[in-house]
Amino acid sequence: MFSSLTIPNYRRYFIGCLSGNIGTWMSVTAKSWLVLVELTKGSAITLGWLTTVMFLPQFLIQPLGGMVADRFPKRRIAMITQSLLCMSATTLSLLVVTGHIRLWHVFVLALFDGAIGAFDGPARQSFVSELVPGSLLTNAIALNSSSWNAARLFGPAVAGVLIALFGTGHAFMVNAASFLVLIFMLWRMDSALFYISRPAVPARPERRERGGLLDGARYILARPQLALLFFTTFMMGTFGFNYSITNTLMSTAVFHKGAGEYGMLGSIMGVGSLTGALLAARREKPRTRFVFVFLGGFALSLVFSAMSPDFWVFAAIMIPIGLCSVSVMVVSNSIIQMDVPTNLRGRVMALWGIATLGLTPVVSPALGWVGDQFGARATVWVGAAAITVTFLYMAWNLFGKQHIRVHRLKGFHFGVEYPGIP
Repeated sequence: MFSSLTIPNYRRYFIGCLSGNIGTWMSVTAKSWLVLVELTKGSAITLGWLTTVMFLPQFLIQPLGGMVADRFPKRRIAMITQSLLCMSATTLSLLVVTGHIRLWHVFVLALFDGAIGAFDGPARQSFVSELVPGSLLTNAIALNSSSWNAARLFGPAVAGVLIALFGTGHAFMVNAASFLVLIFMLWRMDSALFYISRPAVPARPERRERGGLLDGARYILARPQLALLFFTTFMMGTFGFNYSITNTLMSTAVFHKGAGEYGMLGSIMGVGSLTGALLAARREKPRTRFVFVFLGGFALSLVFSAMSPDFWVFAAIMIPIGLCSVSVMVVSNSIIQMDVPTNLRGRVMALWGIATLGLTPVVSPALGWVGDQFGARATVWVGAAAITVTFLYMAWNLFGKQHIRVHRLKGFHFGVEYPGIP
């Protein structure tokens, strides 16, 4: 489960990412609370627009970020982007602590973070393949996800406590400090190369070639299995990961809870998410059938969450929601990275980043409007319906269009056979 951590370079990267991810989850929680409770009078549509501003730059610029990641050293890109994100978090924390914060400040800094993230994401996603041998790539990708979801376990809870005791400014201060750990770990990687028996050899930056990002798109479209995984990821990003809106609205408008309980939701979801990521790390080979099964579990969990009679039932359902959603994403990510050649990996991961965002910049304000007009539960039902349709489409695609056969194996496991595909 933790075999990649035996490699010093990856271990340093993992520690740095864990620190940065905890800070990021604290920031996500604190921003949602700041906008919905402190800077507006419970405006769900304003919260939706904030999500749009955060992700729209990544949606537009990420293709360029993928090409940059294929042509320049990924470690250097990550150090620059993390430094800029640290500066942004420091600015936001100072504005909040000094009482000078205004709504437009939050939007401008969110726009800046989104633009920087468009370069940071593809570089750091594809950087993992340079830190471990190919035999450990699936494990390293899953551990990366476990880092993100371990942070989800602690980050929102810590943010909720800090907001309740000291105010939102202190949550942003801790976020700013968390970036420094990752920057330091990235900086240390050069010296660490001298102390391992099999040095990590960075991929040679690719020269500019005709086609650019289209080469990555053609590669995906030529492979039905990868195209299906990208579509599933797109739908998950568009309708499945709107927790910053749905959980905030359900906590405040339906269950009438405060910052502590709201932060707790993210941490409870983190229990399931971390479990899913660690289970994925144990699998030697990722398979599409895992994506199919967990996508069905995710759709069912969203339906149950929309019908939750009280806060604690809603909170408990966050565990299977976290487990199933992360399992879908980690397994899909592993399949894609193992299939893609090194010279295309940055561009394909940029497309992956766009797919994980989906149409969030468009859907978020619409979802906020749904919450204002029809209530908080309606926002959860929208996601549940969309993911259920995605699951049914995947079932039709696998068993109908691609004529995949399901056969019984020993025990309670089922195998999936792709005609013509080993």
